[in-house]
Amino acid sequence: ESDERALLAGYIVNKFRGDPSLFDDGLARISQDTDLRSFGVLPWFEAARKLPAEDALALGRYGRDRTGQIKIVVPVFSRVANFDDLDPLAAEPDIELVMIRPGDPLPGDAHLVLLTGSKSTRGDLALLRENGWDIDIKAHVRRGGLVLGLCAGYQMLGREVDDPDGIESAPGITAGLGLLDIVSRMEGKKTLKITSGTDVRTGLPVTGYEMHIGRTTGPGTLFPMLQIEGRNEGAVSGDGLVAGCYLHGLFANDDFRHGFLTQLKPRPESGIRYEQQIESTLDALAIHCEAHLDLDGIAAASGVA
Repeated sequence: ESDERALLAGYIVNKFRGDPSLFDDGLARISQDTDLRSFGVLPWFEAARKLPAEDALALGRYGRDRTGQIKIVVPVFSRVANFDDLDPLAAEPDIELVMIRPGDPLPGDAHLVLLTGSKSTRGDLALLRENGWDIDIKAHVRRGGLVLGLCAGYQMLGREVDDPDGIESAPGITAGLGLLDIVSRMEGKKTLKITSGTDVRTGLPVTGYEMHIGRTTGPGTLFPMLQIEGRNEGAVSGDGLVAGCYLHGLFANDDFRHGFLTQLKPRPESGIRYEQQIESTLDALAIHCEAHLDLDGIAAASGVA
């Protein structure tokens, strides 16, 4: 629409592969046909794969052409959320992340089954059962394998998920996996905050963020996974094989990540400093943009010059 077109100042051609000079005629034609200014052509930046994923389309990059000493299996929910929890694990050279799509069983040789966040806990609980993953997970625990649930994945591990007001979907109660003695009720305002605390098992500090709807209670919360700002957070089963919590970003904590992975299998510390890796990659991306884009022109057009 004309009012929307009036807001446009120019365009960037992103993720260009090959010799940019070969696209000179294309740029001229685009500018001519759109009456918009080109702010440059940004060549493909390979190191961007080290940055957190933006959307679920990037899930395919995890575990690609990678085998490792520690196998972590992740059932892919149809409404998956906050999957950037996986990025620090993918950065470890000895970790094999295996993304299990609907229709495929969970492999029996996993060290850890990781249940991620979801935009619909009850909806993806149904998906989990439709694929027989609930049976696979319980068999995994019987073999002595570990299970970790984050946010919605934590709620799924309990006895039930109650959504009386239909916050996520139709009102109702869905039975959980029953691996933790907890119940979750969808109620109240959405929790969204950055927080910090300690891992109960190791005493290591952790930081992260909470972003969820609902409240989890039950006897299992008396045996927490974390201590957050003086309160119990999460739960751990009596045998220590099943755990869960609401804290996203756990694995971005280098010491915690190493301690947790060592619990799965003894290993030397990799030396990966995840947050530092992200910052250095962003710095490199800034230099890359500066070399190929008209940043002064963009600043002037946006009124920040």
